Amino acid sequence: MTAENVTEALTSPVSQRNPKRWLILVVLCLASLVLVIDNMVLTVALPEIAIDLHAGPQALQWVIDCYILVFAGLLLTTGSLSDRFGRRLVMVLGLVLFGAASLLAAYATSAGMLITGRVIMGIGGALIMPSTLSILITVFDEQERPKAIAAWSSVAMLGLVGGPVLGGVMLEHLWWGSVFLLNVPIAGLAILAALALMPESKGPARPTDLPGMALSIVGTVALVWSIIEFPTKGLAGTWVSLIAAAVFLAAFVIRELKAEHPMVPLPLFRNRVFTGSSFSLVLVTFANAGLLLLLTQYLQFVLGYSAMKTALAFTPLAFAALAAQGVGAGLVQKFGVRPITLLGMLVLAAGSGALAALGTDSGFWAAALAMALVGAGAGLAMPAAIGALMGAIPPEQAGVGSALNDTIQQTGGALGVAVLGAVLAGTYTDGMPSDAPAAARDSIAGAVASGNEALVTAAREAFSHGMSTTFLASGAAVLVATVIAFFLMKGAKAAAPEMPGAETEEELVEAK
Repeated sequence: MTAENVTEALTSPVSQRNPKRWLILVVLCLASLVLVIDNMVLTVALPEIAIDLHAGPQALQWVIDCYILVFAGLLLTTGSLSDRFGRRLVMVLGLVLFGAASLLAAYATSAGMLITGRVIMGIGGALIMPSTLSILITVFDEQERPKAIAAWSSVAMLGLVGGPVLGGVMLEHLWWGSVFLLNVPIAGLAILAALALMPESKGPARPTDLPGMALSIVGTVALVWSIIEFPTKGLAGTWVSLIAAAVFLAAFVIRELKAEHPMVPLPLFRNRVFTGSSFSLVLVTFANAGLLLLLTQYLQFVLGYSAMKTALAFTPLAFAALAAQGVGAGLVQKFGVRPITLLGMLVLAAGSGALAALGTDSGFWAAALAMALVGAGAGLAMPAAIGALMGAIPPEQAGVGSALNDTIQQTGGALGVAVLGAVLAGTYTDGMPSDAPAAARDSIAGAVASGNEALVTAAREAFSHGMSTTFLASGAAVLVATVIAFFLMKGAKAAAPEMPGAETEEELVEAK
């Protein structure tokens, strides 16, 4: 092949397209789906786990929290490792760990054994998640990338809504371990398909930033732990971990600014598109974080839906999100990233306002319309904002860039659950009669369990008022994100294409 042929191949969008790219996208979606479904199905299985393993509330909390802590703490490190050693290799390793840990969790005979399995699953998830998005932007060119990111993003919505439904069906016929066993064939299929279809891609060889990795892990874990514990323990119970988070994250920033080969390219935050996309994603995930938890309680305890009917009631949100993601991918190509991000955020804010208007006498259709608006807004805004963020990151750092995206969303989601949960709890408690039992003042579930009709009526009113206040706060966060995106995301575009591994003429021929 001549030099002219190489140049033409690198600059021709059609010639750069991997003929197996859509099959590769299916693999990436499978890899992401196994993570989302696992976490959503687990929430349905917790009551049976508590009974079978004699697990108390603290043990059950650790079953959930240990995964979040390990996953969030390792994201930046695993993203950097995927750039260094190969994104496909890291993803496959993560799938192997996740599948093996799922087997351990499925047949756990004690709470400690289950927690161990969940820790290993967190490590596997942290290896999988950054690699999926970084592989996606190396396989798809700028023209097709919005559609690919929309499809990849839709997996989260499918898992969010389908997970509880699937979990409910499985638990009616099988034991609780089946919700973990489900991960094994999905992970196995993704591994085989990845090895058969997916090209390897990595960034330029560079030394591993071990001090940066250590500081980021300790600092992120301390921060996420503080956010998780703050609603129940307050400042008095979390000030040590908050100080530790501040110290280690500050040390991490100093280290990355001075390092010759930093793990995370912090100068990216000087790029207004990257910064605008980052803050927008933080605020949008902040606003959406408590949505499922709040609406689940509203539908069950205020409107009186069964668990299965509650899960099915979220289908308007899922269908609207899927439709918006499909339409939004085409609109991004026509109008650009920023207009679609702004449109999505405005629709999402309207959805939050509609949710805030729900009351004790609202029917299904009012809730369905509100959820459809939220789904449509998120479906438009999230893929566009993710595409803009990744577009500001050098292709050779796609792995750590994807990890930054995941970390940003994880942090926003954790903050949202903590802050919005505190707003709901405080408003609900203030709205309850002062002479109500402590259990009823703490939660609507406690009030419903009392069987006292007058107390249940008061609890439903108090919860509806608290939910309205919470959704107004989340809508305000989305509007702030809209303003940030308007001013900072000018000139935003999709991620620049990269030819995986095509660093020499021979590698280019092989890649084609």
